[in-house]
Parts: sequence; C-alpha cells; structure tokens
Amino acid sequence: MKATHLQQAGTIEETLLGNAVVPFTNDGEHHYSIKEIKPESQMPALFDKEIIISLSDTDHDITQIQNSFLSVVLTANIQFDDKFDKIDESYKDGLVLFVGLKSGSNLIREYPIYHRGKTIDGSLQNDATTESFIYNTIKPKSEKNNRKHIHSLYENIHNFDTSACGTYISMRDIEELIGNQTAVPYTIPIRFRVSIPLYDLLIFSAFTDYPNGLFGDLKIKFKINPHAFVFCQVNPIISMAKYYTMNKDELLGSSQQKLIDIDLMFRNWSLTFQYTKQFTKLGCTADLITGLHAEPLTESGLKNLICDIKPVTISIKNYVITEVTANITNYKTTDACLNRVRQFYSQRPFVVPAQRVEVWPFPTSATLTGIRTSQNIPISHVTDFCLLFPKDARATTCFENPCYQNMQVTTCGRNFPDMPMNTLDQQFFQLQLNASNHDLLFEATDEFEDALTTPRNTATRRLNPHIDLTSFLRTLQCERNSNGALTFDGLDTQNQNTSVELRGAPIYQGATDSYYNV
Repeated sequence: MKATHLQQAGTIEETLLGNAVVPFTNDGEHHYSIKEIKPESQMPALFDKEIIISLSDTDHDITQIQNSFLSVVLTANIQFDDKFDKIDESYKDGLVLFVGLKSGSNLIREYPIYHRGKTIDGSLQNDATTESFIYNTIKPKSEKNNRKHIHSLYENIHNFDTSACGTYISMRDIEELIGNQTAVPYTIPIRFRVSIPLYDLLIFSAFTDYPNGLFGDLKIKFKINPHAFVFCQVNPIISMAKYYTMNKDELLGSSQQKLIDIDLMFRNWSLTFQYTKQFTKLGCTADLITGLHAEPLTESGLKNLICDIKPVTISIKNYVITEVTANITNYKTTDACLNRVRQFYSQRPFVVPAQRVEVWPFPTSATLTGIRTSQNIPISHVTDFCLLFPKDARATTCFENPCYQNMQVTTCGRNFPDMPMNTLDQQFFQLQLNASNHDLLFEATDEFEDALTTPRNTATRRLNPHIDLTSFLRTLQCERNSNGALTFDGLDTQNQNTSVELRGAPIYQGATDSYYNV
C-alpha cells in the first residue's frame, strides 16, 4: 500500500477518475455491518501509554473508513485551586462548569498508521493535536453542529447544550467530590466518552471504502494528549433556568426559600458579574464564579445578590484510559466484484490522496515592536502555511488573534500574501474564508469568524472577550482553487532547507498590545 502525501501534477479529480473502478457490490447475503473491535493493548491504559487497535475486520471485504470512528472512555483527576464553598445551597445545582475538548480528535497526541504490520511511509504524526486543531477549526458550522459529542462549539457549551465533547460539572458535584479535602489544590475525578471519527484525522480525510480483503489490515497506534483539554463557565442564567425547568415539580414541593433565592438571581443578575467568556486550556487561569449568595439588606427580608468572581486555575493531575473500541463499518462483496477489483489493482498501487501538517516553531518570540523571525525548514509539496500565535507555552488548542498589521511571510523568493496584511480588516477576513473553502454553501463557525474579526485592544485600553476568541489561525494559501478541484502549484524545494521569514507589528504598541503583554 502506498500513501501519497499530496497531488503532484494535474488535479485530484483527474487522479481519482484515472483510478476509479466499478463501485463495490454487496453480495446480498452479508448485510452492512458495524463491528466493534477491541484494542491489542492492555486496558486500562495508564498515563502516556501507547494504544494499538485494528481499523478493519477480517470477516468483511470492505471497510468504510469514512463512517468508522474510535470511542475512548477516559477517567481523569482534575485539580482546582478554589473550593467554590461560598455558593448558597439554592444555587449549587444550577451553577455549572464544562471540562472537555474542542474536538474529539484533539485527544490524540501522536500516531503512525500500520499496514500489514509495517508503518506506512509519511504516516507518523508527532503533533496530531495541532494538526487536528487546524483541520477541525476550519470545518463548516453545519458539520460541527450536527455531530453531537464530537465537537464543542463555545456557543453551545455556554448555553448548556447537550452537544458537547466533554462533561458538565455542577457546584454540587464539586462540593461532594472535594469532601473533606483541606490541601490546595483540591482533586476530583471526572469521566466521559470521546468519539473520534477517523475522517477527523487529516490522514484519513480523503479515505472512503478500503478493500481490506485484498490489501490487508490497517492499524493505528496512538497516545493521548492530556494538555488538549479546555474548560469554561456555563452561562449561569441558562444553566439555572434549565435546572429549574427540569426539576420544577421537586422544587415546588420543597422549601419556598430555594424558589425565592432562584427568583432573586434571575431578577438581580448584573452586567458587573463578568466571568471569562471563552475556552481556557487546562493548566491556565480563568475568571470563574466562586461565590453566589443572597445577602440581607433590611430586617423586612429584602435581599441583594452577591456574586464573587476570582481567577481560578484548573489543571489535570493524571488520567487513565479505561476503554477503547474501534467502531468499524464494513461489508462483504460478491466474488465477481472482488475479482474485478483484484484485477484492476494487479498492475497499479492503491492510491489514497493524503495530507499532513508539519509543525515548525520559530526560534524567537514577539518583542515590544513586533515580530521578525525566520526558520530554515525543508519544504515538500506545501499547499498552505498556517500560522498560530500561542500566548502561553502550554497552548495546544487555544490560540488568539495577535492583532497585528504589516504581517507577511517570505520564502522561496516570494511574499505570502503579496501585500502586507492587517489581521483584523475585511480584506484579511475574506482571504481567510477563501483559503478555508468557506462560501455561501459552507459557513464558518461563529468562533472562527469572531477570532478573525474581533479586536482585543484599542490605543488606550485592552478589551475583554465577550465570546470565544480562541480559534484563530492564519492560513496562507499556496495553491489555487480550480473548478471544484485543486491544482497543485504550491511550494516544493525537494526537501531542501529554505528560509521562511515571518514579520509583523502590533496595531497598537505598548501597554495595550494584547499579544506581547499577555
């Protein structure tokens, strides 16, 4: 089996037509099947252990890679530096935090793909989380909304939607799990299941039906990335309203004081109660609601709502993978069909167009006056440069707009783009939509658009996020769009090192620079 990295000449459409065969035909006696395959690795898998699992089943001839997915059950111990013990009894069930992933495939840190026991050339990916972040950030809004438990859109999470790749934790849960702990940080266990469609891994993005009956077994060996998790505060008004609605009968039959307190919260919630309204990576700090209580104002019983908001750090201590399964869709074919396929490939390789992301950090970071840095890297069939701007060395899936101007990349004697760009203007926004193949049919997610267009500062002040702005990436397109297909005319130095220079300057220098002054 041969894995082709990128198309070298002509269009992908022409290549697929040249390698097309008569569609596979079911033999009529073996219906479409979903097979659950267990891993070869010992379960449970402890911290940083490799997991090997087959992606095909010998009882069937054809594996539908595009409809198959991995299911991972994870138990982790997470830590808080606050006990959240200043929240009234009436509010503990309705105040909620989210801990999880932006996309299920972010969970995989590294992997190779094996074919008949041998590593497929070019399949080794040592930074699968970054690759997954780039690939999934630009996916259409409709796809992310329609695949519950695979992607976590911030708007859905903030609104306490069930469409979440992760778990919700109420203040009641935190109180009970912390129990009598007195030492900081306080540790609690969480558990949730992650679904990872194979096509969410970039290497499988163009893979469809795979005739494993002819070409043999495929396997993946992967490790988990504990640094991929994010957390956020769920909108307290919405989570409390849902709690009230779902438990109305019980609440009406209990003490009236709880109903009075909840009503007080709805009537007295203030815009001054400002918590962090975006995803934050586990291990970092965000402003969260740590206290909520009703304070008497008069002897007649009039009360005021007091909300305490403080910086809180949530981190992951350790984790255990308790269960992994590959849910593989497959079927058998007629003997005549299988023979035609065998004959077709007897004189040619089985070609799967595939891409990969290679990560190269620049050696120097931003200064007070901006960025001017370069890196010598080998370039081979490059279709895009994707620039990420971490504000923290631990950043894995949370990247914000640096708010820069005059930004440009120079390599191979060319500038990308041809003119210096401002990362907040309309021209830049349109170019990013074009590079991500977003148009009237495929709409970008709100958080991707917001990250491309929302300023973080002015000349005199820095601006707090009012919506998630952590899905920023800048794509510099090196190949042209051509009638629905891509014609490769990108960059290739035959894997020889060449200089790649990045330069730019902050739109507002000084104290309000939101990238340099983190």
